[in-house]
Amino acid sequence: MQLVAVGHVESALTDPAAAPKQGTEGAPPATVVLDPEYADAARDLRVGDRIVLLTWLDRARRDVRVVHPRDDPAAPERGVFATRSADRPNPLGLHEVTVVAVDGLRIGVDALEAVDGTPVVDVKIAI
Repeated sequence: MQLVAVGHVESALTDPAAAPKQGTEGAPPATVVLDPEYADAARDLRVGDRIVLLTWLDRARRDVRVVHPRDDPAAPERGVFATRSADRPNPLGLHEVTVVAVDGLRIGVDALEAVDGTPVVDVKIAI
């Protein structure tokens, strides 16, 4: 299996511990910067499109199997596959966002909880 980054996130968020758990919980706008070799792949993205960003949560722990949901120690532990925890065997992030700007390889999006520098592995139109 091979996974290749197609770009990265530029965001005011720099500390994963301080980042919102979900984009709808106060996340700031951000920019997805695509690598030049993917210009053709992004050519039809438009302002207003709902897209799904798949990210590689590069600062997440990969050895975690059980968590307290939302980092709440009072919550009963759950297996990570039954949560949206970043810590998991393959830390893929899933973010549904709206395109607010397109400037070449720079795609502005609304509320995104991914931190600055997070690798982007795919972009898909939301259904």
